Formats: sequence, structure tokens, C-alpha cells
Amino acid sequence: MTRRVSTSPLAPRRSPLLTVLMALFLIYTLVPLVWLILSATKTQADLFSSPGLWVGDHFAFFSNVHDTLTYRDGIFLRWLANTLLYVVVGAGGATLLATAAGYGLAKYRFPGRRAVFAVILGAVAVPGTALAVPTFLMFSNMGLTNTVWAIIIPSLISPFGLYLMWVYAADAVPDELLEAARIDGAGEIRIFFTVVLRLLAPGIVTVLLFAVVSTWNNYFLPLIMLSEPKLYPLTVGLTQWSGQATGANAQPVYNLVVTGSLLTIAPLVIAFILLQRFWQSGLSAGSVKQ
Repeated sequence: MTRRVSTSPLAPRRSPLLTVLMALFLIYTLVPLVWLILSATKTQADLFSSPGLWVGDHFAFFSNVHDTLTYRDGIFLRWLANTLLYVVVGAGGATLLATAAGYGLAKYRFPGRRAVFAVILGAVAVPGTALAVPTFLMFSNMGLTNTVWAIIIPSLISPFGLYLMWVYAADAVPDELLEAARIDGAGEIRIFFTVVLRLLAPGIVTVLLFAVVSTWNNYFLPLIMLSEPKLYPLTVGLTQWSGQATGANAQPVYNLVVTGSLLTIAPLVIAFILLQRFWQSGLSAGSVKQ
């Protein structure tokens, strides 16, 4: 008997070049993370006496975590709470506003709609750092600098999230379903919260992930807006610890900076793992027709 070789166009194909490129990309991505994990297990002396990608002479991970959480009366926990506040209110609010605005722009017709679309595209093209100084000057005139609102209010605006939800809602929400809900007597607000949000769930999760990462890693805006250490997010606070290693009264705390950096990225990793299935379904939702 002879074996038949499948020639179906759906059969998986292997590309050696693509495999090598993906392997290199994987190594490039994982090496810094492996270095960070290994460095968080070392004492400060081992950080400078042992290879970066190898364990040190002493396993000090738990002591490093304890010292990080208790250093300077537990200021790290205060920075963590600040970051969570900025993320929950800022990123959560940005996701809700982007969802509502994107749905409205996709399903309602009004004069100036194309002009709004052009403004949103222009806002997407402008980097956030270019707007940081003008935002600081405006907030300074309003007396909002060195307050939590100086971080939360700018975080509520997500042009890319709005554009993404606009494009996603245009195809994910059928006009016939909206008309049926209106005929049944449902109001626009009820339709949005009971019908539209369920259909937009994959897109909402995608926008939420982008907003959470952007707000969690925000550095330049808090740096220029805040002067009180008790209001710092983790990014600015860890940078302040790193700066203590230089100067006349240097206090090297490199092991705390490394351990704090590991603790800082842990919530993002957990969020991506928990929301991965929603994100994958959102990316592929428009590629399959029923």
C-alpha cells in the first residue's frame, strides 16, 4: 500500500527561516525577563560579583521582597496603591469612554462626523510625550499639579482606544439588532449596557489591556506633574530609588530596585494571562463569517 501525501492548502507549512526569526525574537524577549528574575534572587554584593544570567552565591529573594516592601516605612506599598488607583480610575474610565464614543461614532450619523474621524486619527499620530509639557502648563494654571487628578484626567483620554472601538463596533454590532431593540421599546442607554457591551466584550478587553499597560508604565507625565513622593506611581518611585546610588549621600539599593521592578511587572503578566482568551477572540472575531 502506498501512503497518500496531503496536498490540501489548509495543511500546515513550515518555514525554517520564520522559525529561526521567531526563535531569535523569543530569546530577545525572554533574556531581560530571565535576568530580572535571577537578579531578584541575589544579594546586592552578588549583583556585581556573579554573572547576570546565573544564580548568585546566596538566595535572597524573600529577604529582598521583605526589604522592598518595608524600606522607608513601606513607601513601595504606597506607590503600588497609587499605581492601582491611576490604573483603575484612569484606564477603566478611558476604556468606558472609548467604548461609548466608538460605538456612538460607528452607529450614529451626525454632521461633522468625518471631521471628528480626522481629529481622532491626528490624535493617534501625536505621541503622548509631546503633549506632556502643554498638559503640565494647563494643569498648573488650573492648580491641579501635584494631585492625583493630574495623572487620572489625562489617562482618561485614549485616542487609539476610541479609534479601535469605532472600527470594531462598526462590524460587531448589527444595525438590525439595534432596530429590533428599539422596536421592543428599549432606550439607547439600556441598549448600550444590555446589548452592545456584550457584543463588544472582546474589543473592550483589548482596549482595556492597552490602557492598563499604558497607565501602569506611565513615567514622564507623573515625573513632571508630581513632586510629592507619596503620590508617585511605581515607575517614578523606583527611579528615585535608583538615583540614590549616586551623589554625596549615596545609598545603593540596587537589589531593592531590581526586586521592585519584578514585583511591578508581575500584575501585568497576571492580567495578560487571565485576559488572554478574550484578547485572542477579539483579534480573530472579524476573520470568520458565520
